[in-house]
Amino acid sequence: MSKSPYQPPYTLTPAMLRLVAEIGEMVGRYTALAEQALTPKLRRDNRIRTIHASLAIEANTLTLEQVTAVIAGRRVLGPPREVQEVKNAFQAYEAMEQWDPSREADLLAAHGTLMAGLVDRPGAYRRGKVGVFRGKTLVHMAPPAARVPGLVANLLGWIARTEEHPLVVACLAHYELEFIHPFDDGNGRMGRLWHTLLLRTWRPLLAYLPVETVVHECQEDYYRALAESDRAGDASPFVMFMLGALSQALANAATDQVTDQVTDQVARLLRVFGGGEMKAGDLMAALKLSHKASFRTSYLDPALAGGWIERTNPESPNSPMQSYRLTERGRKWVRDNE
Repeated sequence: MSKSPYQPPYTLTPAMLRLVAEIGEMVGRYTALAEQALTPKLRRDNRIRTIHASLAIEANTLTLEQVTAVIAGRRVLGPPREVQEVKNAFQAYEAMEQWDPSREADLLAAHGTLMAGLVDRPGAYRRGKVGVFRGKTLVHMAPPAARVPGLVANLLGWIARTEEHPLVVACLAHYELEFIHPFDDGNGRMGRLWHTLLLRTWRPLLAYLPVETVVHECQEDYYRALAESDRAGDASPFVMFMLGALSQALANAATDQVTDQVTDQVARLLRVFGGGEMKAGDLMAALKLSHKASFRTSYLDPALAGGWIERTNPESPNSPMQSYRLTERGRKWVRDNE
């Protein structure tokens, strides 16, 4: 009698199906926005946020600014191991498009890139026992090392043949990699990397969606969902958590893309500011505008709403002495677009 193909343990619930449908609609809107707003710089910024959050979950202490500096090739004062973690993670996320999420060779290559110089045997399965601890408490004992190749083969085989929705597949693959814990170290970041790879395989722009930032913000809930799934022998709690995290990341991205867009009029306004403060009349003169209502509707109000400029006297917005100046965000935009 032939053995049935492997199937991860999960229960597809009505709540999951609703979330999948909602996320599908959100992905459509995200894609429409991203095609215009997701500039190369914003893609890079999102990737940096992803790397910072995924490593912070693993206790990397570098700030977002330090991670940005490391990726830019600048010298950073920080623990050498943590700097190496950033460099490796950036290389791994940049190489994603070369990998097939159902190929063992690619899984091992990804671990080799992610953990180069950090473990004795990057890109190789563990040979010994491994447990997951929270403080001094053992929260998960991984399967014996001898079972790892077979368990990974089962998982990758399922990824290759399943007809389940890609959103669910990505969550399940993430959970299964955490459960199997195939490597001596780097399993958490590998699970999140493979999750992103599977999302990218479905919709390429999702490679630049920083889901990890939401996971980092809800880190205790992330661990709780993993533990609950372990206890139940059913991955459904973790799938629900990750679908929720993806939904939140998409909502955040939609908001960021709207507020990060600088219209042509706002861009012109930002560029006429020097280093100081200017009154509305001076700004209109610098822009060669004469119609006050149009100036406020198309230039001043959008710049204020987007946080690009600020009033010098916010308590009295209609004061005849009111002036305006660039915010830090506005100054950064001007520097970046000189």
